[in-house]
Amino acid sequence: MSGRGGGLLVAGTTSDAGKSVVTAGICRWLARQGVAVAPFKAQNMSLNSFVTREGAEIGRAQAMQAQACRIEPTALMNPVLLKPGGDRSSQVVLLGRPVGELSARGYHDGRQQRLLGTVLDCLEQLRSTYDAVICEGAGSPAEINLRRTDIVNMGLARGARLPVLVVGDIDRGGVFASFFGTVALLSREDQELVAGFLVNKFRGDVSLLEPGLDMLRGLTGRRTYGVLPFRHGLGIDEEDGLRVSLRGAVRESAVAAPAGADVLRVAVCAVPLMSNFTDVDALAAEPGVVVRFVDRPEELADADLVVVPGTRGTVRALRWLRERG
Repeated sequence: MSGRGGGLLVAGTTSDAGKSVVTAGICRWLARQGVAVAPFKAQNMSLNSFVTREGAEIGRAQAMQAQACRIEPTALMNPVLLKPGGDRSSQVVLLGRPVGELSARGYHDGRQQRLLGTVLDCLEQLRSTYDAVICEGAGSPAEINLRRTDIVNMGLARGARLPVLVVGDIDRGGVFASFFGTVALLSREDQELVAGFLVNKFRGDVSLLEPGLDMLRGLTGRRTYGVLPFRHGLGIDEEDGLRVSLRGAVRESAVAAPAGADVLRVAVCAVPLMSNFTDVDALAAEPGVVVRFVDRPEELADADLVVVPGTRGTVRALRWLRERG
């Protein structure tokens, strides 16, 4: 096609609201309607990455979303990938290639805003090729301390004039406050871009939710476009490996594991800065396999297999292993 395709930004009231899955769902629905569609995320922060056919690194979520679109993943779909090397610095991957290390302060003090032009150019290239581009935001668009240098949420939406759909995770509770607060914290110019809301991970009778949705529309002037049910076992890769610092995180097969000796127990050492930890999901997908992330020696006692994963901080990880015996 020629011309400029339409676009949408899927934002979220919080991290893990379900933006990646919702974006993929919209992409697949459009693809089924015969629409030429592509995914986009301006900036990812993750230790998990996908390598394209051309050898470029992008976020795994965008690779999955490209599959939903029935197209090949490319670096244009995720121009900026930040791979944390510690609590205060990250490797910057630009258009699939590493370009150096930056501190968090150095990145937010200037480099990030200079990348906005590159980000908008990549999005424009996709919009000139596809009928629609569905963009995914990061975290929350209401991070007011980061708005000045934002290139992935409202900064992108304003630069590309994208309508914004805000996704909220009702399973956590407080979804109405999250929706209202998100809009209230935005500037007037950014508020004008918010088209409406989507409730995600709902359990129960939707009719009980409807009075709240009506009141939310009265308070914000924006409608709720849908309510999505909670779904177990989607098998979607986690975006951010840093969250696996939570001890005892478990991945299990969707098929119930047999009890006793018939279970294969896999223990993954939860080393610092673990990279591509979702590689173990292939094991967890097998019937009768339980994969557990551990950080104490005693948790290895009943393991049939111990996995020491890759890491962005090899020396730090080795020190961590030795300190824990």
